[in-house]
Amino acid sequence: MSSLLLGGLVFVFLSAATSIGLLVRDRLPDHHLNAESKDAIRLATAVVGTLSALALGLLIASAKTTYDNAEVEMRTAAARVLLLDRVMAQYGPETDTARQLLRELIEKRLGRGWSAETTDEASGKALGEYQDIEAVQGDLRSLSPRDAVQRSLQARALDVSGMVAETHWLLVESGKEGLPWAFLAVLVCWLSLLFATFGLQAPANLTVLSILLVCTLSVAGAVFLISDMANPYVGLIRVWDAPLQSTIERLGKP
Repeated sequence: MSSLLLGGLVFVFLSAATSIGLLVRDRLPDHHLNAESKDAIRLATAVVGTLSALALGLLIASAKTTYDNAEVEMRTAAARVLLLDRVMAQYGPETDTARQLLRELIEKRLGRGWSAETTDEASGKALGEYQDIEAVQGDLRSLSPRDAVQRSLQARALDVSGMVAETHWLLVESGKEGLPWAFLAVLVCWLSLLFATFGLQAPANLTVLSILLVCTLSVAGAVFLISDMANPYVGLIRVWDAPLQSTIERLGKP
């Protein structure tokens, strides 16, 4: 589910809950909304409000951590690719084919996007990304070093290419984690209860309705931001591919 759709659904749920509270208010006997009843409602909803605030804080912290980790992974992967290219360049012209394969891998990544959903898709004659990495490693293993320096460079290149492959599989394994949906569903239920009590206690005048609308939009916006940051390679708030763009400009140079 897209982040915009999720935020829109939360806005609809909270608006519906507020409207239900306003409708029920006009149909309840007066003694159900006297001062003592309102005090009891406020005490009960204070507990739910505190739980909702804690849950929102935890979700925001989790989404921010996911986003920060993805940004670090992007920069680390770009640095390893560039390091691998430089090590192969030091080995000699025998690695030209492997260097070209590495460049094509990055071009494919930039074209497809940096996400678990696209990284291993075959497109026409194009292989999945993991097969491209393995092709680079195969070329490196087939080299015949002439001296100790080339043997050291071959070993280093294989080591770095292994780290590049590891980054790929970590992305694949963690790419579908996303938000804890059960946790989010419970949070929306709590928030709906809160907004229903707001409508139940608030007089139906333009000022109050405007404030409730702004609050509903704010909470829906917070859920949208959480969802968008929890999927850092897609959406409006995503990790940009500037490190890969910078890397590809340096690949293949002598």
